[in-house]
Amino acid sequence: MATKGDKRGAGSLPSHGKQADLKADSDWPPAVIAGAYRTGVLAVRSLVRRNVQATLFDCDRSMPGFKSVYGPAHLCPNPDLEPEIWLRFMLNLAGEHKQRPVLIASADQFVTAIAKHADILKSHYIFPPGMMLHGALAEKRTQYKLAWKHGMPMPRTEFVSSLEEVQAFGRSAAFPCVIKPNHFREWQRFPADHPLSYQKVAVVNDASQLGETYSLVSALTPEVILQEVIQGNDTVKAVYLSCYDSQGRRIANAMFRELRCDPMWFGPASVTEPFFDPEVDGICDDFLKSMGYSGLCEIEVKRDTRDGRVKLIEANPRLTGGGDAAPYAGVDLCWLHYLDLIGRIATPVSASSKHFHHIVLRADARAVPAYLHAGAITWREVLRSYRGPKAFFDLDWRDWRYSLETLYVTAGAFFSRIFRA
Repeated sequence: MATKGDKRGAGSLPSHGKQADLKADSDWPPAVIAGAYRTGVLAVRSLVRRNVQATLFDCDRSMPGFKSVYGPAHLCPNPDLEPEIWLRFMLNLAGEHKQRPVLIASADQFVTAIAKHADILKSHYIFPPGMMLHGALAEKRTQYKLAWKHGMPMPRTEFVSSLEEVQAFGRSAAFPCVIKPNHFREWQRFPADHPLSYQKVAVVNDASQLGETYSLVSALTPEVILQEVIQGNDTVKAVYLSCYDSQGRRIANAMFRELRCDPMWFGPASVTEPFFDPEVDGICDDFLKSMGYSGLCEIEVKRDTRDGRVKLIEANPRLTGGGDAAPYAGVDLCWLHYLDLIGRIATPVSASSKHFHHIVLRADARAVPAYLHAGAITWREVLRSYRGPKAFFDLDWRDWRYSLETLYVTAGAFFSRIFRA
C-alpha cells in the first residue's frame, strides 16, 4: 500500500543545502523501495516527509516494513528462487501507478534482481542508468575484480575453488584471515545447526583452521573468497556515503567513523560518529568516478595499522543502515537520489560539522557486552557514546510498534549477554 506524505514528520533533521525545505508536487513520480528491512522503511520515511507517494516490497514477511506505520509492504516472490514470477510481480506493481515510479534498492538481493532484469524494468521504472555496475558491485567476486581494475586498495584477496588452492593460500598468508562466500545469502542455505549458518564470514587463525573451515563449507559453496584481515581496531574503520548523479557528478557525500560493530571487528557498525579523512574521501571518490558510477553507494574502508594504507572492506551500491546517519548530518541521500532520478538538478551537498552519535540499539546491545568482555572498551567509554546529541536507526516513536519491539529486544539481548559474560 502506498503511503501519503506525513506532514508531522518523524523526528528533527537538520536543514542543510537548497533541497532541505523542498517538497514534492502532486504530479511528481511515486517511489518504490526494494526491501522492507529497517533501511527501506527509513527510505519511505525520508520521502513521505517531502510529500512523495512511496511504498516498499520484500519477499520476507518478517521484515519490519510489513508492520510499520510507513507500510505495509507488498509481499513479492523471492527473486533468487522465482525470477520470472518476481519480474511479473514488478510489472504489475508498476502498473498500479499512474506514472513510472522511481525504483530505489535497499537490499543486495534486489540490486541483483533489478540488474538482471534491467532491460525490461527500465520501461516501467526510473532507476540509475548503470544498474549493471550496481549488480556487479553487489557480488563480492565481481566487486573485488572491479576494485583491482580501478585502483581501489585492498587486502590480499584470492578466489579459490579447491582444498589445494586453500592450502596454497594458507602457506603464505598473514593470519588471521577470513573465508567468505560470493554473497552471504549463499550461507543462509546451510542447515540451522551448521556452525556457519547465516554467517557473513568465517574468521580463521592459522592454516590448519583455514583448511578445516573450507571443508565445512565446500559441499555447498566450493568457490569462496579468502582474504587477509586488515589489522587495527574498529575506530580505524570509516564509512564513506555518497550519491552520484546520472552524469557521474558527486552530489552528496558524508563520512563516519565506527566506534563499535556487531559482531565485534567484522560486522556492521552499531555506533558511529561524523568524521572526515581527506585521503579516504579521495580514494573512494576516485574509485567510483573511475567506474563512471551513478547512484547511491556506501564504501567501508579500514586503515591497516601494519602499513598505514587505507583498504577496502566492502562497497554497497544501495541504501544502507549506515547511510541513515547521513540525514542527521544534513545529507539526505535518498531524497537527493530521488531528485536526480526525476531530472531535478540537485545542488551538491556535504555533511555539516554537527557532532552526534548514530546508534543501532539492537546491534549495540550485543556489541557492548562483547567489547567489555574482550577488554576493548570500558563502561566510561560506553556511557560517553550515549551522551550528547544522538540519532537512532531503530527508534522512531511515530513507528511505535517497531520502537517498542526495539526496546524489548535491546534489553533482552543486553542483559542476557552481560550475565553470560
